[in-house]
Amino acid sequence: MKVAVAGASGFVGSAVSRALSEQGHDVSEVRAPRVAHADAARGLGAQGAAVEELTAKFEGLDAVVNCSGNPDASEQNADELIAANSISPAVVARAAECAGVGRLVHVSSAVVQGRRPKLDETDSTDEFSAYAYSKAEGERLVRQESPTATIYRPPSVHAVSRRVTAMTAKIAGSPFATVAAPGSQHSPQALIGNVASAIAFLATTDMNPPAIVIHPWEGLTSFDVLELLGDKRPVIVPRAVARGVCDGLELAGRKIPVVAANARRVEMLWFGQNQADSWLTSAGWTPPYGRDAWRELGEIVRSHRG
Repeated sequence: MKVAVAGASGFVGSAVSRALSEQGHDVSEVRAPRVAHADAARGLGAQGAAVEELTAKFEGLDAVVNCSGNPDASEQNADELIAANSISPAVVARAAECAGVGRLVHVSSAVVQGRRPKLDETDSTDEFSAYAYSKAEGERLVRQESPTATIYRPPSVHAVSRRVTAMTAKIAGSPFATVAAPGSQHSPQALIGNVASAIAFLATTDMNPPAIVIHPWEGLTSFDVLELLGDKRPVIVPRAVARGVCDGLELAGRKIPVVAANARRVEMLWFGQNQADSWLTSAGWTPPYGRDAWRELGEIVRSHRG
């Protein structure tokens, strides 16, 4: 198939381009549209030139994968986030629609559902931070421009180059490696290789994916994540104690925005989050990388830190 990857130079985009190429597809790597902060408030109407340019690049393609966006969940500049995570994806979606592309896959994030008890494939959101709002707004705008698009929501994505992975591995190997009791709760974490494989599947399958697809649970509990990345057994702390700390951090995050994203990371490490069944699983897709890859990732990250 002929597939364009918008934002192909980024973390997820480069992995998706590689996965598609390895499967034998003809991949066009397209630079993500750059939306000026000042233009973000003017919305999609100010992006006519960018839409026209991308439309020409998308002509004759079978699919477009949009990986553009700002991946920094700690970013507090609302204009920057809206420009990168909302307006830019909408430009890609409008261009794909104008070019008559058969399939658009927009890479969003599970962060849009925030602290909901279970991640699922509905349009229900919990926009607890500026970042979460920008990603949710991006979904809404993409759906507005391309009603048949598939929105894919990966959870926290890990790789050697990721700061969140380095931070998690550091905690996992330290005396602070703890999880809330009982430790067996699902942890929505994913390896970049699995995420790229899932996106490539969505872009090229001859089945019709639904409007929203979540990444399947990779089989890791909160305890597993820390044990595999840190090569040591984390300590299980009383659930009430962990909940009290998380509630305090959440309260602080309401007054200090920069605390909100980090408070959510702590909560995810301790409590995890349930995940509904994914369409990908029912369609026959399975993650190519498992626990050994997680263990190897932890070894590499720890050796780099050392």
